[in-house]
Amino acid sequence: MKKTLLAEFTACEGAENKVAGLIRDYALKVRKEEGNIAFDVYTKAANPRAYWIFEVYRDEDAFQAHLNAPYGGPFNTALSPLIEEDASVLTFLDPLA
Repeated sequence: MKKTLLAEFTACEGAENKVAGLIRDYALKVRKEEGNIAFDVYTKAANPRAYWIFEVYRDEDAFQAHLNAPYGGPFNTALSPLIEEDASVLTFLDPLA
């Protein structure tokens, strides 16, 4: 069964360019993962500092591989001081039908 989630965070004021660069580089890596189906990065139209990342992985094993990728830890360490939240807020999604 596919693993689908929405990750949300808000860039701190003044950190917008750093956050955008980090997430662009990270997205390129995640999209190359064997089990990644989608990694779509959005900002809210009403608040461009607010990010929504729609992620889909082939299954739980692919999601776990994503979590254990060697570039994930450094990305989160670099991102953490640049966002308003303590970490990305994750919402796991189930299909309706």
